Amino acid sequence: MGDSCCNPLSMGRVKKLLMTEIPNVYVHSLMLGDSFVTDTEHGFFANMNDLVAEACQKIESDENLKNGYNAIGFSQGGLFVRAIAQRCPNPPMKTLISFGGPQQGVYGFPYCPGEKHTCDLVRHLLNYGAYVSFVQNKVVQAQYWHDPYQKDDYIDKNIFLADLNNERQINQSYNENLAKLENFVTVKFLRDHMIEPKESAWFGYYPRDNTSVIVPLEESELFTKQLTGLKKLAEANRLKFESIDGDHLQIPHDVFVNQFINKYLKN
Repeated sequence: MGDSCCNPLSMGRVKKLLMTEIPNVYVHSLMLGDSFVTDTEHGFFANMNDLVAEACQKIESDENLKNGYNAIGFSQGGLFVRAIAQRCPNPPMKTLISFGGPQQGVYGFPYCPGEKHTCDLVRHLLNYGAYVSFVQNKVVQAQYWHDPYQKDDYIDKNIFLADLNNERQINQSYNENLAKLENFVTVKFLRDHMIEPKESAWFGYYPRDNTSVIVPLEESELFTKQLTGLKKLAEANRLKFESIDGDHLQIPHDVFVNQFINKYLKN
């Protein structure tokens, strides 16, 4: 959100770091749309189902990825790459690292790393009604807006997250594809002020009609009713919970290298 695939200060910097730390690595930073401007706009205004389909096509057509690949997603990109893992098994995703990804959605929009008029428009549309059809189909953040006080509307009208989490009907291929990951690394920022609740990064979330407590993944229906492949991953010790003592996406260089690159990507 508010970024593009190849910004030299953000994703471009991450790409350079990966190429420095992992000898001979190939890095494909996905650009969605036909320009950096469009890619940035798609962080706010797009249908995420269409973007996932576009990303899958780009990955499948990249010969360098045909034998499998690791994937990293930052913030809403962490949720986005999980959708790729569940919906597009070929070529196979091996390790998925989600940094602060809203895996159970959000209920709040405290600050927005984008142009003021864009952020104000998104807030206005969410206030208008996150589950109104045209908002759902146009506003990315609405597509993982998870209102515990409108749970039925979320399940019935959300076009992306409710499907991805198998809350409307079970898509067994989603479970099977996710369970094939060698590692699914979920990263929570302990002082996150962007993702509300921050526990969403670890699949924790509010129960119905209550925002005073958090239900952890192990007690949620996603886990107990096996609505996703997460339980199989956990039982095989391939679901990893990592944390960083910082605000949203504040990742010290040495932490990124030692806790993630060296631990999960050098193999």
